[in-house]
Amino acid sequence: MKSACMAMLAASIAFAGEPVAARITFTKTFPGSNPAFMEVTIDRNGQAGYKEAADDDPDTFKISPAMTQEVFNLADRVDHFKHPLESGLKVANMGAKRLRWESGDQKSETTFNYSLDENARALQDWFERIGESERLFYNLQRAIRHDRLGVNDAMIAISAEWDAHRLILIDPLVALLNQVATNEIYMHISRERAAKILEASQARSK
Repeated sequence: MKSACMAMLAASIAFAGEPVAARITFTKTFPGSNPAFMEVTIDRNGQAGYKEAADDDPDTFKISPAMTQEVFNLADRVDHFKHPLESGLKVANMGAKRLRWESGDQKSETTFNYSLDENARALQDWFERIGESERLFYNLQRAIRHDRLGVNDAMIAISAEWDAHRLILIDPLVALLNQVATNEIYMHISRERAAKILEASQARSK
């Protein structure tokens, strides 16, 4: 009886709160840029997806609880995209950005080129950093599989993003960095760059 009551209580709390399926989707379309299309999704549980074509199946990965919380906090501050975020200013075309909120039956979205809302811009920056980090993962993965000498070029790009504080160290990328750092088939400078990022990330997380 007690366990049944606890189950009913847990169910009522879950129903009253935000559904587990809450999800934020960021899409950027910018013809002529590289990539011309990108989409990043993040679920409340930190499950994320990335793709560069609308009809592709996304590659999935996890982001940290802290990052997930920050993204959802920013979405809360802009009222889950229920209101326009476009500045209306005459600025250069920087690509059409769309933010979409899904939580149970609740769905809302808005599209903008440039926003003056600091929370919206911070949210855009998080998604773009995640997308950039995924593309760097792709490049390093391809180099490891098909172009051993190209690993150094991939590591240069990754190091630049890390130095600019824009690299998101998702688990798949960490695994590749470990592979480069510990394998002598790669150039010494590549192994040094990978080891440096891994060491610094561990120190940062303490």
